[in-house]
Amino acid sequence: MCGVAGLLYLDKTPVSPVTIKRMTDIISHRGPDGEGQWVEENIGLGHRRLAIIDLSPAGHQPMVSADHRYVISFNGEIYNFMELRAELESKGYWFRSKTDTEVLLYAYAEWGVKALERLNGMFAFALWDRKEKTLLLARDRFGVKPIYYARQGNMLAFGSEQKAITANKEFQRHLNKPALLEYFTFQNIFTDQTLLQDVKILPAGHYAIVDMKKKNPELQLTQYWDFHFSEPENPASDGEYREELDRLFQQAVKRQLMTDVELGCYLSGGMDSGSITAIAAKEYPYIKTFTCGFDLNSASGIELAYDERVRAEFMSYKFKTEHYEMVLKAGDMERCMSKLAWHLEEPRVGQSYPNYYAAQLASKFVKVVLSGAGGDEMFGGYPWRYYRAVVNDNFMDYTDKYYMFWQRLIPNSQLKQVFAPVWKDVEHVWTRDIFRDVFKNHKNELKTPEDYINHSLYFEAKTFLHGLLVVEDKLSMAHSLESRVPFLDNDLVDFAMRCPVHLKLNNLADVVRINENDPGNKTKKYFEKTKDGKQIVRDVMKKYIPDDITAAEKQGFSAPDASWFKGESIEFVKRKLLDGRARIYDLLDEPTIRMQVNDHLEGVQNKRLLIWSLLNFETWLEIQEGAL
Repeated sequence: MCGVAGLLYLDKTPVSPVTIKRMTDIISHRGPDGEGQWVEENIGLGHRRLAIIDLSPAGHQPMVSADHRYVISFNGEIYNFMELRAELESKGYWFRSKTDTEVLLYAYAEWGVKALERLNGMFAFALWDRKEKTLLLARDRFGVKPIYYARQGNMLAFGSEQKAITANKEFQRHLNKPALLEYFTFQNIFTDQTLLQDVKILPAGHYAIVDMKKKNPELQLTQYWDFHFSEPENPASDGEYREELDRLFQQAVKRQLMTDVELGCYLSGGMDSGSITAIAAKEYPYIKTFTCGFDLNSASGIELAYDERVRAEFMSYKFKTEHYEMVLKAGDMERCMSKLAWHLEEPRVGQSYPNYYAAQLASKFVKVVLSGAGGDEMFGGYPWRYYRAVVNDNFMDYTDKYYMFWQRLIPNSQLKQVFAPVWKDVEHVWTRDIFRDVFKNHKNELKTPEDYINHSLYFEAKTFLHGLLVVEDKLSMAHSLESRVPFLDNDLVDFAMRCPVHLKLNNLADVVRINENDPGNKTKKYFEKTKDGKQIVRDVMKKYIPDDITAAEKQGFSAPDASWFKGESIEFVKRKLLDGRARIYDLLDEPTIRMQVNDHLEGVQNKRLLIWSLLNFETWLEIQEGAL
């Protein structure tokens, strides 16, 4: 796990080594174990190393191939690199290191971009072909590792983080107001845009090439992989699916245990992290595990169940792990906001500061941690979402229903009012079109409730999961910690996409009848029918973790912020958001925002997601002071 940075001038202006060094230095937290720069004429690559596989100097990057044709700066882990290495050795390739980086370098030399389809792992890298004068940027199929790029004039800058790009003094920073409207609709950015104009994130499952031999070289994007959830035409028996999930899950966890440094596991108290820990603990006796809990003295309502330490402690006892805990209080959010916003680089999905502290805790003891991310999105862990669009007349009907749900912060009816100070700059943005465009490559024929469920799973893998993965990368690497996600193993994901819906969600037929026929409270009745989701995972994991864990309702990793915002953190919220000098009011309508914030503080309506997003955005603007 590392940090990538680089610069290419399309008009063949020479690259300054000083600039590459500056771009590399600003992401030093991603790789404190080493650094390197490689510059030749109009191309420069930088690298920060977090040494995980082959800790020797042979793993230094940027790495140059033996024939001096290829140069690579790589971030990630290729879990099947030993199999690929054996195949390449049979073709005559010789390796001087034990790294996956060198395997990737020669895999590209042998198979070109087709090599990307053979990689099982998480990665983002830049590769320069000195002979053909081409630059390749590539990202793993699920988007576990990010890479950003920006084109201004004849300058193409890229890096693992946006700050690597903005460290280049030539780069001109401007706020991307349309992306801001997108964020405040979905609490996420579904497109490849960022809050900085001209800075884009390379989409998951894509690569981009610049051919400098062309008269007018441009960055050309190509998609090499995508999710495709569908019902199997000839399904196996339920028992066979369970047996296959068990085999693939064990295989996925064991694949991701490869390391030359100490490895641990997050242990939240839930099923996904508990199952991963159960498998890992068999291979690593007394493995270290990490849990963040919450002080609930001032919590109320459903937030009283947010602290999962008791369940985590029980699983630690059962699996004989070396367990570490941290208890977060209201003031911890206030203390980390500036650092969090700097590392996160822009607001993204969810209230992410607990993840920041979890990574901080784990990094004190290990360099690699296994995370349960992806299990919910692959196996239907959010049943209360899917019911909203389980019975539809057609695709348009479906998108209307699901779009209404995913307006997490500001509904369409209020956008013009909220964005009044800058409405002329964003009135052309149609967030409904942005939502609909997510499905443009998932061309299932939509006839049955199962088809619509699979459509929803596709949507959430492309958007919600992607947002979570961006957060996971930024906040783990903020502490020089590599976070791995076994649920996003290639073979396991392929299985999940073809797993029948009835094995993921219980009582779908009953839910359909509720939606079609019942004029009463559909939401309440739906919750009574499908509280669980991920049923096949629950069934299989019973052999690894306690029954009360597999039977528990889904609970996200979230602090009791609804209570804290109107309680112990109320003065912080008022100071940041109710001050007329707040920077957000250059862009958002002050009376409207103040009313919404006060509604929460006075207990009228729960606006915790909006308040968190406003706090995060205000802090982001403070960091950008004078640069926009």
